[in-house]
Amino acid sequence: MRRELGVWDCGRSGPTLLLVAGMHGNEPAGVAAVERVLHRMQELELPISGRVLAYAGNLGALAAGKRFLDRDLNRGWDQAAIAALPAAGADSATAEAEDAEQRELLSCFEKARATASGPVVVIDLHTSSADGPPFLCLADTIDNRRFGLGTGVPLILGIEETLDGASLEWFADRGIVGLAVEGGQHDQPVTVDRLHAVVWRALDFLRMLPHGTDTEEHARTLREACRGVPPVVEIVRRHAITAADQFVMRPGFVNFQAVRKGTPLARDRDGDIAAPFGCLVMLPLYQSLGDDGFFLARRVRGIWLYVARVVRRLRVDKMVPWLPGVRRDPADHRTILVNPKIARWFVTEIFHLLGFRRQRPRGDALAFTRRWSQPENARLGR
Repeated sequence: MRRELGVWDCGRSGPTLLLVAGMHGNEPAGVAAVERVLHRMQELELPISGRVLAYAGNLGALAAGKRFLDRDLNRGWDQAAIAALPAAGADSATAEAEDAEQRELLSCFEKARATASGPVVVIDLHTSSADGPPFLCLADTIDNRRFGLGTGVPLILGIEETLDGASLEWFADRGIVGLAVEGGQHDQPVTVDRLHAVVWRALDFLRMLPHGTDTEEHARTLREACRGVPPVVEIVRRHAITAADQFVMRPGFVNFQAVRKGTPLARDRDGDIAAPFGCLVMLPLYQSLGDDGFFLARRVRGIWLYVARVVRRLRVDKMVPWLPGVRRDPADHRTILVNPKIARWFVTEIFHLLGFRRQRPRGDALAFTRRWSQPENARLGR
């Protein structure tokens, strides 16, 4: 398999849709879906606006059928990891198989940005070890929300708070609209159909398809797959694991499965692990590699999505540093530092509404970081 899965460019102005598949080597369904999209475009000689660029992620792991060889390629895209990457050359004693993969992908991403005549939009295609409906993970910006909701697939907010170094972080830090789509269980044929449908719905939303192109079949595929699922949920808990934990998920859980407080979810060397409250189970782990045992989520009501959109457009965040116990990070204007001993009431909920999703301890304070969007992205899509 080559790094470049294909390009479709008719020379017309428009967005660059960047497709990344197989970032995890045991998830080949994304590659199959992208190849199907490109084949169909060639078959129709489709005169799209803009261009589609498609790349395979972890070639070595895809060949081996493993999630990764030395390290998870979807966990090394934060600024510190990128800065350290050039020092780990191919001849270095500390070199890992994924280092070369990441350098090549970085080169592809930078070239895509440098040669784009319009906005760049990214879709990272994934699958999971558990069954269930497709869903989208994204950095919580208004542009990303609009793009995600335009596909008709449920959104998962807050997952970026629990994970360090996912590939979407690299794009979000540059103001690039993007999302990761989880299509379903790794080896089910229907998973390829869903990922294929998401790409077509994205093309339609971005107005890249010629007038009259019918995408109703793809919309129907996704409606049927997502029937009865909340349109937006928020991650409230991540159960991180290591190999030493001897973690085993109880069988039978699927994505979006509702459970009551006290429901046994898994077990490890310390005993049973139960749901701490009523919630939805997301991404239960049923494979040998991975450091996320499961996630817990809750439904987000539509009124809060509306409120978030309003307060962000009004730039209420500019007034946040005036609040007691709150100050802006002098080294990063996107980050707010909160003293939890002073600002104690609904801190997380308020900052989520304002778009400060990434929460990390910073000494005695909590650091909330807000993603930013490029101005032209406000004109993306329908």
